[in-house]
Amino acid sequence: MKKAYFLFSLLLISSLVKAQQEEFPKNEVKLNIANTIAIASVEVGYERFIGFNQSIEIIGLINDRINYHSESGSREFNTNSIKLGYNYYFNQENAGSGIYANPFVKYRFGDFSQDRTFEGQTVNVETDMDTFMVGLGAGYKWNFGNKFVLGPFVNIARNFSEEVKERFSAIEFNAGFQVGYRF
Repeated sequence: MKKAYFLFSLLLISSLVKAQQEEFPKNEVKLNIANTIAIASVEVGYERFIGFNQSIEIIGLINDRINYHSESGSREFNTNSIKLGYNYYFNQENAGSGIYANPFVKYRFGDFSQDRTFEGQTVNVETDMDTFMVGLGAGYKWNFGNKFVLGPFVNIARNFSEEVKERFSAIEFNAGFQVGYRF
């Protein structure tokens, strides 16, 4: 009889622990505060958890600058992007926290213009920045009471536009520090 009570108690405890792990906020809104402050680029996102350690995210990037190029002088970015990614969190104890990997696809649209001097004359040269990208990111998230999240991240991507590759680079780098709220 004692064995039956013991087994029943173990099953009850394990089901309660599993239920607690599954009950967590499934939605997160976030902002890359570092790039907003440093380069006036706004990255806002939404993340939806599809499992304890998996999520799908969509991020809108306003004034998306390739590899942190400045707008000094007569250079001007008129670019925006949309990014769709999958996050896999390696922490098995706390939902959506710790180290994560982030494969993603991204589409940038807009243009870049710069005044250049050719044979003594200043000419405005425009580059079409429309491009499709595939990339991989990684980061770390601290989760505070399943409400607030903070964390750094880095991304590297490959763009597939010949015009962008000629003017800038085929490889793009992005990093930042996200602040988020879960509900």
